[in-house]
Amino acid sequence: MPSTYTTAGIELIGDGEQSGSWGDTTNTNLEIIDRLTSQAGTISLAGTTHTLSLSDGTLSDGQYAVLVFGGAPSGTNTVTISPNDAKRVFIVKNSSGASVVLTQGSGGNVTVTNGKTAIVYCDGQGASAAVVNVSENFVTSTLSAIGALTPTDGNFIVGDGSTWVAESGNTVLNSLGVTATAVELNTMDGITSTTAELNVLDGITATTTELNYTDGVTSNIQTQLDAKAANSAASIATSISLTGATNTWQFALSGNDLIIKYGSTTLAKLDTSGNLTVAGDVTAFGSL
Repeated sequence: MPSTYTTAGIELIGDGEQSGSWGDTTNTNLEIIDRLTSQAGTISLAGTTHTLSLSDGTLSDGQYAVLVFGGAPSGTNTVTISPNDAKRVFIVKNSSGASVVLTQGSGGNVTVTNGKTAIVYCDGQGASAAVVNVSENFVTSTLSAIGALTPTDGNFIVGDGSTWVAESGNTVLNSLGVTATAVELNTMDGITSTTAELNVLDGITATTTELNYTDGVTSNIQTQLDAKAANSAASIATSISLTGATNTWQFALSGNDLIIKYGSTTLAKLDTSGNLTVAGDVTAFGSL
């Protein structure tokens, strides 16, 4: 019975075969197993295509557990896993500088972008074989979006309604619903008011123009108002003096009567009934 091979290329020696040489075959098989279980192989890429082979009974690049793609491809490189009936699991690290597309048949491909790592499974279904990214569900799409962001100093991670994006400055404030700019908010820098003090402003309906009426006030407004005579007869002084060139005119209340004096001489009295009493001669200067 001749030897047969696993999809990974391990030779299964047929009964009675390889007498005297089976040790070499066994050693090769053990090396293949070592690659399958614990070794990483660097795969140098060039151009835009590459074939990753799994050879029967000999060591080949397609037997490595970890594929580290390097080299200098001229663009996105399509790596075809051959044969298309090989069933393999690979840990893939792409350091080639370009995207790598892993394919085995028409069933589906996996693209690993430069700098990324993935765990892929080749289902070995012949012409319709598929390569499946079994690690894409290890991290949710939202975490993947965050992981793809550049960690720039001063940036904030903000949701835009569908994914996570990096924003800074006033753009962050707008995303958070703040209409003030950073400059406007910095106006608050250094304010030492308490919450209670700021709450004094709560309910104020004055306009800017109205508040500006207090501009320049240097003392208690109420005290200044109290010092002014009220615009009512009850608050007017009961005696008014007017100094002339040689003496003083006085207009004073006596009870409810108005007394008019010049110096110490009483000249007239006007009562609440309109009666005018005068002392001495009164010269009329015409109708009042």
